[in-house]
Amino acid sequence: MPKITYKDKQGNSKTLEVEKGLSVMEGAIQNNVPGIDADCGGSMACATCHVYVEEKWFNKLPKPDEGEVDMIDMAFEPKKNSRLSCQLIVTDEMDGLEVTTPEKQS
Repeated sequence: MPKITYKDKQGNSKTLEVEKGLSVMEGAIQNNVPGIDADCGGSMACATCHVYVEEKWFNKLPKPDEGEVDMIDMAFEPKKNSRLSCQLIVTDEMDGLEVTTPEKQS
């Protein structure tokens, strides 16, 4: 199973094996990762699963669609490497992915 590393702003990290086909958000929720709230359950109706993708990974992931980009605009402190973790579906190629949660979720 691919390993995903979830970090917070304080430098704490948790590396988890996440089943292929699940979203990065689902992996976080199933393993009680703090900072990923997922209030809408992954339906892209909020930005509470917002993460910052490590720069080296950003261009390796599928591009966000227009709906995700619009939702990220409502997130807390969006950056150019912001993504909604509910839209990142885990594949073998994502083994080693690192994401950081923002200071707070909107």
